[in-house]
Amino acid sequence: MATIFSKIIAGEIPSYKIAEDDRFYAFLDINPMAEGHTLVIPKQETDYVFDLDDNNLSGLILFARKVAKAIEKVIPCRRVGMMVIGLEVPHAHIHLIPIQKEGDMNLSNTKLKLSAERFSEIAQKIVDFMD
Repeated sequence: MATIFSKIIAGEIPSYKIAEDDRFYAFLDINPMAEGHTLVIPKQETDYVFDLDDNNLSGLILFARKVAKAIEKVIPCRRVGMMVIGLEVPHAHIHLIPIQKEGDMNLSNTKLKLSAERFSEIAQKIVDFMD
């Protein structure tokens, strides 16, 4: 059965897309810990990130780096933190979260509630800085 992320890739579920190539897809998290919180996923449906073959794992990290560099140009932050947990959706993914301090990466922090307009605005600003 296809994961929610596979349905997003296929366009069956809408997303605020940041970047896409033949192997990877990046989109804003709809329950963000910070503005600009982005998920980066392989198009290959694999449950656990460390089950990806070397080529896809390294490609995922390099793709995520491009996205993180664009986020840094748009969202005021000290860094873009990267987190791999992978329990909530059985499809490998990386969280890219703009942070000011380490505590900003705590999953128990209150999630932001953003309007569709704000999500679209943030996504477009990040897209504009993608190389």
